[in-house]
Amino acid sequence: MKTTKLYKSFKLKLWAVAFMAVAMTFNSCEQFDLEEDPTEALLAVIPYTNIQELDLAVTGIYGQLNKAAWMTTFYVNGWSGDDMTTHRASNKADFREYDQRNVSTTNGRSAVNWQGVYSMVLAANTVLANIEGVELPEKAQQDVLIGETYFLRGLMFYQMARVHGRIPLPTTLEVDSEISRASQVEVYQQIESDLLEAERLLPQTTEVGAARPNSGSARAILARLYLDWAGFPVKDNSKYAMAAASAKQVIEGGHGFALVEDMASLYTIAGRFNTESIFSIVYCASCGLPNRKHGKLGLPSGAPTNGWQESFAEIRFFEDFPEGPRKEATYHVAMPLDANGNIIGDASTEPVDSLPWTEFKDQQNPVFRKIVGPFEEGTWKGFQSDRNDYFMRYAELLLIYAEASGEAGNAGADAWEALNMVRRRAGLEDVSAADGTIQDLAFQERKWELAGEYLRYNDLVRKEQVEAALGGTARNPRVSIGTVFDGAGNGTPTPLTAPSNPILGSLSTDNYFAPIPQVEVDRLPNLGN
Repeated sequence: MKTTKLYKSFKLKLWAVAFMAVAMTFNSCEQFDLEEDPTEALLAVIPYTNIQELDLAVTGIYGQLNKAAWMTTFYVNGWSGDDMTTHRASNKADFREYDQRNVSTTNGRSAVNWQGVYSMVLAANTVLANIEGVELPEKAQQDVLIGETYFLRGLMFYQMARVHGRIPLPTTLEVDSEISRASQVEVYQQIESDLLEAERLLPQTTEVGAARPNSGSARAILARLYLDWAGFPVKDNSKYAMAAASAKQVIEGGHGFALVEDMASLYTIAGRFNTESIFSIVYCASCGLPNRKHGKLGLPSGAPTNGWQESFAEIRFFEDFPEGPRKEATYHVAMPLDANGNIIGDASTEPVDSLPWTEFKDQQNPVFRKIVGPFEEGTWKGFQSDRNDYFMRYAELLLIYAEASGEAGNAGADAWEALNMVRRRAGLEDVSAADGTIQDLAFQERKWELAGEYLRYNDLVRKEQVEAALGGTARNPRVSIGTVFDGAGNGTPTPLTAPSNPILGSLSTDNYFAPIPQVEVDRLPNLGN
């Protein structure tokens, strides 16, 4: 496997800041010191005197990003979608609250995520305060590092806005005990401002894999932001045209992004640096910064996998998924077994038998290949890896261009081609106006293309389709097997007619966003307004 020089250098820098991140490192249960207020500055402003200080400080923000994102807590909102589910019992209560749209103010994952993300925002604010008014001899390098800082802060505000809607926006080191939630428009405007500044300062291209963003990375995230801005809750239709224009600017901008030929290769260790990544969160297990969202977390408990059963696929979504190479890249239909009933982790060995998901002993749900990884790779045996997270892929950008162009009323042949490029890779035929509106077709295509990537619920929110996707019998399996448990915990296979985790909360728009963690409201009461 070829590793880029940039990644080798970046990995060494991440290792150097790993020690600095120890203070915010989670233990195996992902606990965090919630007594620390992320809106308060803990350091005085100390202007940087050389480029090495600035470089180390910005690399430290990436280190904090790793620690904020290394577990599925960072993507806890993803369980709200109709593509993903979690175990019906076990220790997955915080995930189930999102899965069932019944998120409490005391949800532990919400609180940990809030703290990790806002600690990163504080780190970015510290860098910006320490560089204000300073011009170092290496001006071009300084600009890039400051551009990355704005990019990362904008991403974190965006990540929190997609979970909680209206959020506080600390942008300085001043302590504000009366800080409150900004309006939704103000939140979007701040994210836009950060990303525009990032775009201005970042280079046109970076190394393949986008471990460090380029100007196209910032503009692509802007395209996603404008698409959200055009939907619920702001519903500013003028932003559709801006989303389309931004996406087209990236497509034609020479930033080095392109679809990979084999979608399945994206979700491997060997293929983690590729042209499809618009921005990747890079992990390094040997450096103490592993990715802990894959492998066992997506497998069932008991032999032969001994999985942690945290991330399963919804049955109905799996059943409805169009057949073809994309479905094969997204799911494992069965696990290959040898004569002794053990999973075969060697691609050169033919399986004697296989264990389909309908025969899992505890809970019967399909398994995401995107999460587990290919069995021949062997990452399924553990829960830590060097797998990258794609904060955004080029395929999504193409679908944004198609959908936003249609909504803006200016979809031309290039917008249809963008949609069909994604479909062709999935093994599907081209579509045209005879098949429906391009915006509806592109929105539907996002459903399948981005399944299992913790993004589906955000699409349901902006299009106000939460009730349609999660309500009534929409998630009920068509034909599948389930398990009924008696009082002693013994399971008996029985026809399954409802999802593993039925909806408990409201599906109306006033419950689209998760509440601010109570521990934060207790500390800063205006966050409750």
